[in-house]
Amino acid sequence: MKPNTVIKNIPCIRETYQAREKNFISEFGCLSSETKGRLKKEHLCSIRTPFQLDKDRIVYSNAFRRLKHKTQVFLSPLGDHYRTRLTHTLEVSEIARNITRAMCFNEDLTEAIALGHDLGHTPFGHGGEAVLKKNYDSSFSHNEQSLRVVDTLEKKGNGLNLTQEVRDGILKHSKGFGDIMPRDSKETASTIEGKIVRIADMIAYLNHDLDDALRSKVITASEIPDICIKELGKTNSQRVNTMIQELIYNSYSKNGIFQLSMREKVFFAMTHLREFLYRKVYRAPSVHNEFIKGMKVLKELFNYFLKNIDELQKELEKMEMAPWDSSKNSLERSVCDLIASMTDRYVLELYTKLFFPKPCV
Repeated sequence: MKPNTVIKNIPCIRETYQAREKNFISEFGCLSSETKGRLKKEHLCSIRTPFQLDKDRIVYSNAFRRLKHKTQVFLSPLGDHYRTRLTHTLEVSEIARNITRAMCFNEDLTEAIALGHDLGHTPFGHGGEAVLKKNYDSSFSHNEQSLRVVDTLEKKGNGLNLTQEVRDGILKHSKGFGDIMPRDSKETASTIEGKIVRIADMIAYLNHDLDDALRSKVITASEIPDICIKELGKTNSQRVNTMIQELIYNSYSKNGIFQLSMREKVFFAMTHLREFLYRKVYRAPSVHNEFIKGMKVLKELFNYFLKNIDELQKELEKMEMAPWDSSKNSLERSVCDLIASMTDRYVLELYTKLFFPKPCV
């Protein structure tokens, strides 16, 4: 049988599943049959819905695999139990899927957004992002870079051609230290599924960053604010369950609009926990000082590639990215793309190779 041959008289699996979606997905959810489509038109898959296809494209991408060697909070952790950017992504995906399933929204859309939300994260976490803000463009942000990865950088410059809903969710997932659930429609995803990922991202990092900080002894359990223990729980699993259940049981629809919500006491405790982590963990000398070292390494690599274009082209080829073309991108843009795509491990190995003296044998 020839590849891609359609077998006659066998129903299209995608169409069967899309018909089922209409029976179990809430009126506020996003049906895959009603997607706004892709940047470039293509034939529909006979087996997978557009959102299921997006999820697979993300999981099989180079950028997704590289997440396993990118920092979450602790720089290049050697301990087996510390989170990396990949394990963070998987935890966000699980939390978002559980919420979405319980509220009868589109699980496939939620999962695709969650799996792709951090593809543009730099090596050395937010320290790497700070370097690119300073040396490339002050407006650089990992969420916009994530969108650039799926639109432009993957597949040697062809991108993954994801659906508009997944692209929108990836772009709007980030909040930094801003509002967790902003009311401004310009700041949040156009779908409920995308909004859920934004909150699931915070639920995940609040809990696993606290867990890793305790494991590393950056903080002790006695330092956790009392209100966080009282309202959220004593253990990691208790806190995750509390946050998930609060969102599920307190969200509501009003005047034809669905609003994600939590009780004020729990929401305040989450906000307080985030402030605690910023103050006692992310800015702790034992954590921050290592990022200062990493930022110095990235700055020197950035300047090196600006002056050594042949080396830049070699590295872009290794990353399976399109070569720098002055008619399409500035040199700085391509260097930024390369640096943002690197893993912590690769950066340190490359820096050693380029700048450390080699002993005579």
